Amino acid sequence: MPKRILLIQGHPDIAQGHLCHALAGAYRQGAARGGHEVRQTQVAALDFPLLRSQDEWEHGPLPPGLQQAQDDIRWAQHMVLFFPLWLGDMPALLKGFLEQVARPSFAFPGERTHPLGAKGLSGRSARVVVTMGMPAMLYRWYFRAHSVKSLKRNILGLVGVAPVRDTLIGMVGDPERQAVDKWVGALEAMGRSAA
Repeated sequence: MPKRILLIQGHPDIAQGHLCHALAGAYRQGAARGGHEVRQTQVAALDFPLLRSQDEWEHGPLPPGLQQAQDDIRWAQHMVLFFPLWLGDMPALLKGFLEQVARPSFAFPGERTHPLGAKGLSGRSARVVVTMGMPAMLYRWYFRAHSVKSLKRNILGLVGVAPVRDTLIGMVGDPERQAVDKWVGALEAMGRSAA
């Protein structure tokens, strides 16, 4: 059954020469071949300020440049986030984007008397694709994939997105062509099946 898929490109460099962009392109191509409808948000191309207070997050207006991103998230049945691991976590620009779009009126509708109550993005699934310079197994087992777990549980899970799967791709500093082809092929296959 075809799905509505939103690709969120979280690489903070708008240049298209990064592995994150190639992986997103492969996923998009696979999704199109699988008959899925695809939209894409390039976080680095959006104009928005960082939030500086809880009051601004709860009561401030959504920056106009993020309305389409919120509309696309609302539209999506499945989301795929792509980003490089920087200093052990997602780049600050992607975190700032998620803070802005996950406003209470959008991500936590209704009365907020119970912090684990209404989840405004229930009914959506997600995949998190992370590239890194270290071996992925080292990040997963030694560092316990702490930042990916935090994203899955404390951001996506908190607003109702489930299930959330992850794809960790390590040793990307100077990858061999064969490795890149393997990763691109794997993402293309995930796109076909909307996984």
